[in-house]
Amino acid sequence: MGFSEKQESLVKESWEVMKLDIPHHSLRFFTLILEIAPAAKNMFSFLKDSDEVPQNNPKLKAHAVKVFKMTCEAAIQLREKGEVVVPDSSLKHLGSVHLKNGVIPPHFEVVKEALLRTIKEGLGEKWNEEIGSSWGEAYDQLAAAIKNEMKQ
Repeated sequence: MGFSEKQESLVKESWEVMKLDIPHHSLRFFTLILEIAPAAKNMFSFLKDSDEVPQNNPKLKAHAVKVFKMTCEAAIQLREKGEVVVPDSSLKHLGSVHLKNGVIPPHFEVVKEALLRTIKEGLGEKWNEEIGSSWGEAYDQLAAAIKNEMKQ
């Protein structure tokens, strides 16, 4: 069936809402990751030496924005091309960084759960299951591309 124009639109429109308060959503995203999997703290250079998620850490914000944006871009690519196409250099970098930091497949599920919960909270009454499944599918396809590169 593929990724529909409506799914792409739901992801893009909800991302526009999320972008209005990136500092808050970035902090919430990483707080959720650590609630779900406390041991993940050591995988992020900007969290290793901290007892809590730092409020105004530019690396934390940049990393969270990258996850959200790449998932949104994945949604656009899924509709346009039927697959996620990350430039080879970016994909190789993502694969090697995730591998170097000890990321294993179950960690992607933790990030997905935190991502979807952050979006759900961020959208409030605008949230619905269709938005969640659209973001979830886009994220799954992006994660599959990164995991595939990690195997190389």
